[in-house]
Amino acid sequence: MRTTVGIIGGGPAGLLLARLLHRAGLDCVVLEARTREYVEQRQRAGMLEQGTVDALREAGAADRLGAEGLVHQGIELRFDRERHHIDFPALTGGRTVTIYAQTEIVKDLVALQLAEGPPLLFEAEALTIEKPESEAPVVRFVHEGREQTLSCDWVVGCDGFHGISRGTFPAEVGRSYAHDYPYSWLGVLADVAPSCDELIYARGEGGFALHSMRSPHVSRLYLQVPNDTDPDDWPEERIWDELAARFAVDADWTLKRGPITAKSVTPMRSYVHEPMRLGRLLLAGDAAHIVPPTGAKGLNLAVSDVRVLARAFAELHRTGSERLLDTYSDACLARVWQATRFSYDMTRMLHAQPDGDAFENRMQLARLGRITSSRHAAAELAANYTGLPLPG
Repeated sequence: MRTTVGIIGGGPAGLLLARLLHRAGLDCVVLEARTREYVEQRQRAGMLEQGTVDALREAGAADRLGAEGLVHQGIELRFDRERHHIDFPALTGGRTVTIYAQTEIVKDLVALQLAEGPPLLFEAEALTIEKPESEAPVVRFVHEGREQTLSCDWVVGCDGFHGISRGTFPAEVGRSYAHDYPYSWLGVLADVAPSCDELIYARGEGGFALHSMRSPHVSRLYLQVPNDTDPDDWPEERIWDELAARFAVDADWTLKRGPITAKSVTPMRSYVHEPMRLGRLLLAGDAAHIVPPTGAKGLNLAVSDVRVLARAFAELHRTGSERLLDTYSDACLARVWQATRFSYDMTRMLHAQPDGDAFENRMQLARLGRITSSRHAAAELAANYTGLPLPG
């Protein structure tokens, strides 16, 4: 099998890249190790920056997003039993964010890919990337019970943190930076209408809590819990009681309760790999970087990588110039590190620190107080949350 761009990974990053390349007239093949059913049901992020929404529109994949996505004008910060609204459009010149589940994005992109191309192979597990620094890299993969090869001009690794792409970088070429947080998130899906119009980030006495939603009828909620927490140790009543306690305010507000349909525990980690290019192998999304979900940057960073990469491939196709491909890694990493900083700051500010003391507690409150009392500080948060400009 032969193509111009071989894409490893059929998540939102790989699928969106394939769609953008297809619309720019470049051929590519997507290899996804899992089944279509698994990929379309995998629960992940749901908050989209303005630039992510723009990218999906550019790809012709925003019909359902436009009809079903929930546009949010800001977020609410809760601490000391008080509510504080951060008005995004007023602070950013009109930018907003949209709630639309990653599962739905993947369904939309898969349907377009299968209907219009280019090729998308499910249950196609990539084994190795050979000769990535040559002009003819090869991906060896298993599909339909036999080993096959995909010869490419370029390979893009969108195969996540546990994929093979990043591991192809020799130790002397790549360098990674990591930080593990001493707590996790217990996330639940509940068949109940959201108790809020916008996301609530709460710093309660028992720790952090987040109220989000997947639709007007489904709520998505999170609790800070110790690492190695077993979800089975948290029955429904305990979850709702703890959420209510952490969201509590001295105002007329009640947390709506309903049946919990799913629950899981997510560890918190920051990770960046440098560089994001080795010869003709390029990394995008979680293959190169991971952020804690507090700042809602993971999916959006992957999309920004893909937008920069698609633009670089389009220029190569149009003019023969590799100029933008040569600057891809440095350009993306500058934005990645800013998003990593923002996610780290949000996480440290809102979570109870297991080793924290009274001083740390007061410092967290001081940071929150600065944001809610200073337009300049609130604008900085809003600019980062709605998405920093793309490189160039």
